[in-house]
Amino acid sequence: MTNTKNNKYKDLFLGLLFDAIGMLSFSVIGIGEFTDVVWAPVSYWLMTRMYKGTAGKAAGMVSFVEELIPGTDFIPSFTLMWLYTYVISGSKLDKVITKK
Repeated sequence: MTNTKNNKYKDLFLGLLFDAIGMLSFSVIGIGEFTDVVWAPVSYWLMTRMYKGTAGKAAGMVSFVEELIPGTDFIPSFTLMWLYTYVISGSKLDKVITKK
């Protein structure tokens, strides 16, 4: 149980860090969109490594597209995936375990 809890908070910290890196292009006027072209495939790769399976691949694609579309850098895709994984899906998993 402790290992799962440690992974949970490690993933939250990394997600917040990666969302902050993705938002840094707002601060660089003129070359911000170029950095998004570089960051988009990196964010896809990171998302699929942090979250396995179909959900991780889908979130990676959303993150990739979100980074490529101008003006959508403010969307915290890593943090939203963390919420989905540990809060929304996690609560469903807890209910299934307690019923058995």
